[in-house]
This record gives sequence, structure tokens and C-alpha cells, in this order.
Amino acid sequence: MQTSRPIELRGQAIASGKFPLVCVPLVGRTLKQLTAELAIVLPKRPDVLEWRVDFFEAIGNTAAVIAAALAIKRGAGNIPVLFTRRSTLEGGEKIAISEAQVIAMYAAVCESKCIDLIDYEMANDATHIAQVRAAAIANDVMLVLSYHNFSATPNLETLATKFLMAEKLGADVAKVAVMPVNLDDVLTLLIATREASKNLSIPFISLSMGPYGALTRLFGWVFGSSLTFAVGAARSAPGQVPIEDLNTVLAIVQKLMGGR
Repeated sequence: MQTSRPIELRGQAIASGKFPLVCVPLVGRTLKQLTAELAIVLPKRPDVLEWRVDFFEAIGNTAAVIAAALAIKRGAGNIPVLFTRRSTLEGGEKIAISEAQVIAMYAAVCESKCIDLIDYEMANDATHIAQVRAAAIANDVMLVLSYHNFSATPNLETLATKFLMAEKLGADVAKVAVMPVNLDDVLTLLIATREASKNLSIPFISLSMGPYGALTRLFGWVFGSSLTFAVGAARSAPGQVPIEDLNTVLAIVQKLMGGR
């Protein structure tokens, strides 16, 4: 039934191959707020932490970004850290730096060895994607190439293209997140997820957002999605489920499915 691959770091599956991984976002606007978030989140034992740096007030100061990333990494211990600047076009916060400055920040953060994975959107310029990929490869950081649509769920053909595009562009992990307007859209995403589990050679993340999309956060792994996002302290996207509730559902479904 499970035909997708676990997400690996340096040749080792994260959380000993747990499926799905549970990732919790950090959205503090200051280092003090991030530290407070960590104190809340870490006892809940997520498998991955995502730092949404577009929320960070000092994003224009690369030294401050690296210092905060190092603090997160120290606090996280063995928990991998995913570094994400989500663009405003794909649901992120407005930031006061250019895309060229974002690329420079990404390169510096990769070189600092304070993160394990980095997310960049496939809608960006091909040259920028190549630069981020080169920085990730040079520093043994896993590259997540992502696509987000906050207004609709594209058709199956389009979703399949997005998954395959991530692989073609050199992603270590593909990510597709869309917004459903009805339950039919949720089914479309799940069918696309199942097909991706058969056709991709890399791990991938798929989800729908909003109230309807919460279903995919709970059950998308059954169809092949390797990771799901949950709330530890604060949401970074609509439809995220508290980690306690998510873990309860995962345990029940996995027990009923015989531990799959």
C-alpha cells in the first residue's frame, strides 16, 4: 500500500523511517518569541520543525537569521529543521528584501550548517532555483521544491505535472499544497497523491488546506504523502490540526490498518 519513500537525511531516514513524519511550524517574529515557541513545541515531540523565516522581523539581517537558526537548531537537538521563506504569492508574509537577497540568505544559512532541509518554490525563476539547489548540495542540505495554490485545486493533470516538475528540477522532496472549495477537490488531491506515490522516485508531501483540507492532513499519508503539518504553538497555514489530535488519529488509523 505504501509506495512512497521516507524522507532521509545524510542517508538515514528521519525518525527511523516513521510514516508519516509530523512537522510543526515556528512562526515567532523575534528570537524571544521563537524561543518561547520552542519551549511549547519540543515537549510535544514533533519529527521535524519548520522555521517560517518570512514571519521573522529581522529577515533582512542575515547574521540575525543565522543566529536565530543556530538557536533553533541547538534547542531542537536531533529534530531536523526545515528552513522556509514562503513568498506572498504562495501564502507567505510580506518581506522587505528582494529575491536576490533571499537567495543570498539561503546560501548563507546553508553554509552555516544550522538547518537540515530548505524549501523553495518552483514558481521562482529557474536561475534562482538552480542557485538554491547548488547551495543545498554543497552543504548537504535537503531541498524541498514546493507549489502552493491558496485559491483553488488544479486538475489531476496539473497536479501530476507539479510533482514531476519538482523531481525534474532536482528536488530531494516534492511538495504540493492546494485549496479545496468542496470535497471533490479533496478527492482530486488524494488521487493525485496516490498517483505520485506510484510515479515519483523521490519522497513527497501533499496536502489540501482549509477546513475540507484537514482531512488530507489526517489521512494523506495513507495515499503516499511522507509528511504532514500540525500545530504545536501557532498555525502557519489554514487547516492545520493540533499535534495532539493528529497523533491520536494517526495512532487509531494505523492500528486499524495493521500498523501500516
